[in-house]
Amino acid sequence: MRSPREVYIALSGLIMGMFVAVLSGTVVSTSMPVIIADLGGDQSAYTWVITASLLATAVSTPIWGKLADLVNRKALLQIALGLFVVGTVIAGFSTSAEMLIGVRVIQGLGAGGLMSLVMIAVALIISPRERGKYMGVVGGIMAFATIGGPLLGGLITDVFGWRGNFFIGVPFAVVAIILIQRTLHLPKPTREKVKIDYLGAVLLAVGVSLLLVWVSMGGSQFDWDSMTSFVLVGISAAAIIGFVVTEFLVEEPIVPMTLFTNRTFTLAVIASISVGVAMFATSVFLAQYFQLARGATPTESGLMTIPMIVGQMGASIGIGALVSRFGKWKGWMLFGSVLIIAGVSLMATLRYDTDFFLVSVYMVVLGAGLGMVMQNLTLIVQNDTPPSQLGAASSNVNFFRSIAGTIGVTIMGSVLATQVTSHITDGLSKFTPTSEAEVDALKGLASGNLPKVGELPDAIRVIVEGAYGQGIADVFIIAIPLAVLSLIAIAFLPNKSLSTKNAAQSLAEEAEGAAIDLAEAEIAAPVTSSVAVIEGGRPGAGDSGSDASARGISRASSRDERPSGAAGGGK
Repeated sequence: MRSPREVYIALSGLIMGMFVAVLSGTVVSTSMPVIIADLGGDQSAYTWVITASLLATAVSTPIWGKLADLVNRKALLQIALGLFVVGTVIAGFSTSAEMLIGVRVIQGLGAGGLMSLVMIAVALIISPRERGKYMGVVGGIMAFATIGGPLLGGLITDVFGWRGNFFIGVPFAVVAIILIQRTLHLPKPTREKVKIDYLGAVLLAVGVSLLLVWVSMGGSQFDWDSMTSFVLVGISAAAIIGFVVTEFLVEEPIVPMTLFTNRTFTLAVIASISVGVAMFATSVFLAQYFQLARGATPTESGLMTIPMIVGQMGASIGIGALVSRFGKWKGWMLFGSVLIIAGVSLMATLRYDTDFFLVSVYMVVLGAGLGMVMQNLTLIVQNDTPPSQLGAASSNVNFFRSIAGTIGVTIMGSVLATQVTSHITDGLSKFTPTSEAEVDALKGLASGNLPKVGELPDAIRVIVEGAYGQGIADVFIIAIPLAVLSLIAIAFLPNKSLSTKNAAQSLAEEAEGAAIDLAEAEIAAPVTSSVAVIEGGRPGAGDSGSDASARGISRASSRDERPSGAAGGGK
């Protein structure tokens, strides 16, 4: 059993790695509208800058998780962190929205590794029952990065420009790599032969990627009933079906289909769908709401998101500590699911002039719900999964959450673009420009690029802010039925007690059990052979004398194998 000090030392590199990942994401969240406007991108580009990273994260997460069951986990963590840093730095030199989208794929690959491997490493070090207490501390560090990131990003953008946001995390990443090397000691996988499902990885990436391309571009760049649409859907469906078939056939599948025979895993995956959509939607569209619907600067936008972060991190830390102390989790998850339903429903009522106090309340409610549910979904899956499949199970819950969030954000972004265009067109239908500035502003809006709301003439600015306020509220309606589905799934989760053993201990016991079974099989083999020889070498082998001989040998064997002190109470 490790002391708290030893656990915190082991977690130090993981905490720093997650700090880098969270900071690098949140530090640019408030400056995204400025970045896309500066690079000449439109609403579709804005959505795809987010989606590209989410897609790469989602597709790579189960692959990282499966690798964690097969090869050195510490090396994987450092590789993932290195990929993330390289992608982040290159992103700072982007000269177009297309280049930024491409580089975000590299970022996403690294992030997928970090999000998957950190949870696996924590499970190997800490038992499910104790995990909430330590994750509360980890959550506090993450809260600092999450709350401080948007504020720091807004300040850097307003003072130095948005490119500086991509370089701020590099020193922390270097420290994280050093700490992981020096302080993190994990058991090595015991499998001698490593077989990677390359075909499954390719089919998964192709199937999901083409599905997202169809969802994001359909109705704008090609018709829903066009040949392009049919080809994309056909290839995507074929690839996904091929992936599922492959996973049944290969020796080491990325997504072991046997996991779905576990009721806890299956229901947790269903519940993860709404959590992913709500989580990613708020992170993507809140910055747009504050800057495009309320005219806030990046710094002000960062300040305005604090209630959401406080609600999420406060619930995550507080409920994590309570789960660790009392071992009860289901009631909190049900309560959190109800808060998610309430939160997304309230978000669907937003307008550009909604009182900010009410907006803050909406954010706290939704954030608290996400904080209660998100981390506990991974916890209960890890608690009810064989240790040999820990990596695959943990990463696949994150995978389905990321996939759902990615698809959800893509659909929401498409709906938002359509709604905003419709609302602006309706608002400007009776508008007559009276100045050259208003004429130029109308030309800019007609280009489809994201507007710089603060530079628009007042008469047009009010119309644009109203359009974005209404449009962003509309996209949250999509999340309401999914949130209800999540509540139903969590209600049917088996209410199993949390184990007091960490995954490393369970793996050691599993290996010891396998060794004992092998030894017993080797002992039993000669006994069975001896019985066969005796029976086969005597006439009337089936008579009672032979049966008695066999029974005598069997009893003798049993006495030999009985541990000392295990005999009955006879003399």
